[in-house]
Amino acid sequence: MRLIDYFQKGLARGADRPAFVDDRVTLTYGEVDHRARRMASSLQASGLSTCPPIAVFSPNDPQAFACIIGILYAGGIWVPCNARNTVAVNAHFLSMTSVEVLFYHGSLAREAVELKAAVPTIRLLICIDGDGAGSALSLDDFLQRGDGSLPEVPDDPERLATIFPTGGTTGLSKGAPWTHRTWEALIGAYWHCMPSTTPPVHLVAGPMTHAAGGLALMMMPGGACNVVLPRADPLLIMQAIDRHRITHLYLPPTVLYMMLAHPEVRRYDYSSLKYFVLAAAPIAPEKLREAMDVFGPVMCQSFGQAEAPMFLTFLTTADLLAADGDGRLYASCGRPTLNVRVEIMDDAGTILPPGERGEIVAKGSLVFPGYYRNPEATAAASTHGWHHTGDIGYRDEQGFIYIVDRKKDMIVTGGFNVFSAEVEQVLLSHPAVRDCAVVGVPDAKWGEAIKAVIELKANADVDPQDLIDLVKRELGGVHAPKSVDFWDELPRSGNGKVLKRDVRDTFWSGRERAV
Repeated sequence: MRLIDYFQKGLARGADRPAFVDDRVTLTYGEVDHRARRMASSLQASGLSTCPPIAVFSPNDPQAFACIIGILYAGGIWVPCNARNTVAVNAHFLSMTSVEVLFYHGSLAREAVELKAAVPTIRLLICIDGDGAGSALSLDDFLQRGDGSLPEVPDDPERLATIFPTGGTTGLSKGAPWTHRTWEALIGAYWHCMPSTTPPVHLVAGPMTHAAGGLALMMMPGGACNVVLPRADPLLIMQAIDRHRITHLYLPPTVLYMMLAHPEVRRYDYSSLKYFVLAAAPIAPEKLREAMDVFGPVMCQSFGQAEAPMFLTFLTTADLLAADGDGRLYASCGRPTLNVRVEIMDDAGTILPPGERGEIVAKGSLVFPGYYRNPEATAAASTHGWHHTGDIGYRDEQGFIYIVDRKKDMIVTGGFNVFSAEVEQVLLSHPAVRDCAVVGVPDAKWGEAIKAVIELKANADVDPQDLIDLVKRELGGVHAPKSVDFWDELPRSGNGKVLKRDVRDTFWSGRERAV
C-alpha cells in the first residue's frame, strides 16, 4: 500500500466530510483532494528529481496538511520542518535531506527566505497562505503550472515516503526515513491498538511535525476529522475536547501534567473521548491514575521513537482497568504490538529474561531501514541484528515492558548506577510538583551528585527536604537527590518534552568533561 492510498480510503467515506478544521477554515476530504491533485500536477511540471524531498514549514494549519497530501500524490518525500527550531537547525536538516521545495506559512516568511539562501538544493519557495516574499511564489500562482495530469506513483513498499528528524531536543538531528512499508506497519498497528467503528474526531494539539501530525495521517483511512489547534495550550485543549466532541487525542506527559494542574481541568466535558494516548516519554504512575480519574477510562500509552514510530508497545485502557489494584502496571508502557519483536538485551548481545534490566531492542516491519545517508550511525544502532532504542528497561512475566531511563541519562554516583526516570516518577507523585528533571551534577566526592530541578504547581510550596525524604522512602538513600532546585519553568522542546540535556548543561558549563 502507498501512503496516499490511505487518504483515498478516507475520501471514499465521503468527499463532503471535514478533513482538517481550525477556527478559520474547514477543508473537506474533497477539497483537500482537489487541491492536492493540482499541487502534485504542478510539482510534476517543475522539473524536480524522481521522488523529490519536499518540506512543509508551518505552524499547525489545515492548509499545511493539504500540502502533505499533495506531496504524497506527487510521489515526493514529506520532510517535516519544525517551526520552533532555529534557522540553523532547520537548514542543517533540509540540507542533509536535499530538500528541493519548501512550502511555508506566511508567518514564517523571513525564516523561509533565510532557509532558501542557506540550503542550496531548494529550487522552489512557495507561500501557502499569501503572496510570496522575495523569489517565492504564492500557492495560487504555483498551482497554475500543472495541466491536471498526475504522476503514477509506483506501488513500491521500499520507496521512501517521509524523513523525520530523530530528535531536536539536543544537538542536530539525524534523518529517520520511513518507507511505505513502515507506514503500512504503523497504520496497521494504530488501528489494531485503537479500533474505532465510527470516524475519529482527532485533536491535533502537538506540533504537526511530530506525533500529532503522524497520527492525523494514520487516521486517514477511517475518514477522521482533524481539529487543528495552533499550539498545545492546556486550556485550549480542554475547551476543544468539549466543544468539538473529540474522540482521539495524543499528548506527551508533560502537557498532561500542565492540564492536571490547571484550575479549570474538571470544568469541561470529556465524555466524548475514546482514546487519550500518551507517548514521547514515560509517565509518572500517580499522574496516570489522576488522569484516569479526570478524563475517564480512556487513558492509554504507546512507546516508540523516530526510528521505530509510535507503536513498538501499547498499554491499553483495558490493561489498566484489569490491574485490579496492582499499581505496578501504571509504570508500564505496555506489551509489544502485533508486527514487532521487542526484547531486553545486555551489552554483549544476550537477550535477558524477565526482571533483568538492559537496553530495549526491536525487530520488525515497524523499524526504519536505517539513518538517511548515514551508514555509520545505522551500524551503531543495529548491532547484534537488532535496532537499539537507547532506552533501558525490563520485561515482567506477563510480557509488559517497563522503561527505566534513557541509556545516556543514567547517573553514576559513588560507583552506583541511578536511573533518573525512576527518581522523577517518585518526585512527580508529590502533590506540589508539576514537572521535574533529575540530572547528575559535578561533585568532588561522588563524581556525580543527583540534583532534582522542580517546577511547582501554581501557588504550591514544598520543603526541599520533604522531596529528598520522599525519594529515600521509596527508592533508598542512593537514589535520593543531594540537592533540590526550584525553577519557574523547565525548558521544553516544541513537542512539549522537558529538555533534560539543557538542564544538565546548566551545571556542567565551562568544564572540560561533562561526566
